[in-house]
Amino acid sequence: MIESTKPLRLGLIEGDGIGPEIVRATRDVIDEALQVVGIAPVEWVPLLIGHAAIGECGDPVPEQTLKGLEGLDAWIMGPHDNASYPRAYRNGLPPGGAVRKRLGLYANIRPARTLEGVRATAESMDLIIVRENSEGLYADRNMFAGSGEFQPTPDTALSVGLFTRVASERIARLAFEIAGRRRKRVTIVHKANVLPLTMGLFRDVCYEVAAEYPDIETTDEHVDAMAAHLVRTPQAYDVVVTENLFGDILSDLAGELSGSLGMASSLNCSDTQAMAQAVHGAAPTLAGHNRANPVALIASAVMMLRWLADRDSYSALRRAAERIEYAVAETLRAGVATSDLGGLASTTEFTEQVRARLHRW
Repeated sequence: MIESTKPLRLGLIEGDGIGPEIVRATRDVIDEALQVVGIAPVEWVPLLIGHAAIGECGDPVPEQTLKGLEGLDAWIMGPHDNASYPRAYRNGLPPGGAVRKRLGLYANIRPARTLEGVRATAESMDLIIVRENSEGLYADRNMFAGSGEFQPTPDTALSVGLFTRVASERIARLAFEIAGRRRKRVTIVHKANVLPLTMGLFRDVCYEVAAEYPDIETTDEHVDAMAAHLVRTPQAYDVVVTENLFGDILSDLAGELSGSLGMASSLNCSDTQAMAQAVHGAAPTLAGHNRANPVALIASAVMMLRWLADRDSYSALRRAAERIEYAVAETLRAGVATSDLGGLASTTEFTEQVRARLHRW
């Protein structure tokens, strides 16, 4: 029976490298899960970035893609490989950064947890890194216009870091809301001991927001100590909130500790739109070999479905997300895995195993 609601209309961006393979796998899993729980088929809206966009539009991030995304609530985005673009296209914003900036996707939510059947460095980990996505030290996000990196002389390079109360408060509040639905612990990560104005503002604003959530335990760590603690005692952490650069680095570390960057999922979102995008890159050497691990993008799509379910109070979408999460976990538990996890399954074989298990929950 089809649940009565407006049809889902989602963007589909294949990207570069292994992007087409893992995006196809993710789309197939979503379509199957929605059918199982009785939701009408998705209207997929294909959009271009990367090499395909350069070939067709002469731009790795065409204006028609950005305008198309403006009209969507959510989309799946494959990885990009801007390092391999022709030289004329390498100096602008990379596709992911251009989309985040244009659409105001200020939050990057990156979970990391160990799963049975996956060989992981961390024996027990279940945490979420909530990364501020719009400011910080990255040159594509620290200026209103232009780049925050510049060279006054050929031998001297400078970079601007941007930290504001508004953005720090916004990301902190999201982190505390997430923690309230989990184990009620938040760790603020910063480097205020050597950057007291910028990182100090971020830390202090996070603590101001913490005062609004007295039932949540709040602590803070310097980023270098946090990296060491993640390796030694990852199970001690629940929700980690941090600025842009540190969130990028720590989430890659956490992803690898959980077994592989091929497991590392993420959701980029604002209050009104969401983009499912795996943490890993385009892996061009694997492209076309049917060996890529689709778990990270499938798990990112699960986050997207939950985001839509929460926003629209749409219970069937939540059931679909739970079913996909179960099917992926059961597939890995059964020893079916791609080569990055020590397995022999191809991308399509792994995907078919997940699709089959969607019917067994």
